Amino acid sequence: MSLACTLQRKELDIYLSPGLESVVPEFRPHRIRRPHAAARALPQRALDDLRFIRQTMERSAAFTAVSGWGQVAVGATALVAAWVAVRQTSPLFWLRVWLVEAGIGVALALGTAYRKAGRAGLPLTSGPGRKFALSLLPPVVGGLVMTVVLVRGGLVRDLPGMWLMLYGAGVVTGGAFSVAIVPVMGICFMTAGVTAFMCPAWGNGFMAAGFGGLHVVFGFLIARRYGG
Repeated sequence: MSLACTLQRKELDIYLSPGLESVVPEFRPHRIRRPHAAARALPQRALDDLRFIRQTMERSAAFTAVSGWGQVAVGATALVAAWVAVRQTSPLFWLRVWLVEAGIGVALALGTAYRKAGRAGLPLTSGPGRKFALSLLPPVVGGLVMTVVLVRGGLVRDLPGMWLMLYGAGVVTGGAFSVAIVPVMGICFMTAGVTAFMCPAWGNGFMAAGFGGLHVVFGFLIARRYGG
């Protein structure tokens, strides 16, 4: 009994001893520190970092929205245009056929590329898409200017070689930001253009082989290897 009372007294002395008040401080709710402003800003900083990483990856990624099946469709319409153009009795009528085909081909290429980019969740105006377009555009604009110059000079027979050469050059430069097979296609177009210059009498045939055949072959390869 005396031992129990002694232990109880010592236990009470421990908790009530004035000297231990400094060892066990009093709990005060107002001492809880609120999160610092920098800590509260962490989610926003994390979002900014993620946005920066995404933009960096987009700029360094390859432009994969070139539609293989779209290229096949362009090639098919070019073969039809070559068949129609060779039956024209006037160089100007021949030129009109191919100008109409150029408009159809551009519409098909852009439309199918837009659909493929949408499926991949990557807009055409992304970093790789802009680089591809800006690299392809100068040779195309040069081709339009040279078309006017050659037609005014009565050199319509040199149009196939010039078109194939400049289109191929644009595909090579734009293809530097795309998949590896695209620049190879551009080199083949440039080769066809050089050959067409050497054999101007076969210009319409080279147009069929280039804008028709090469688009079909490489479009099929792109569709098989790079998802449509």
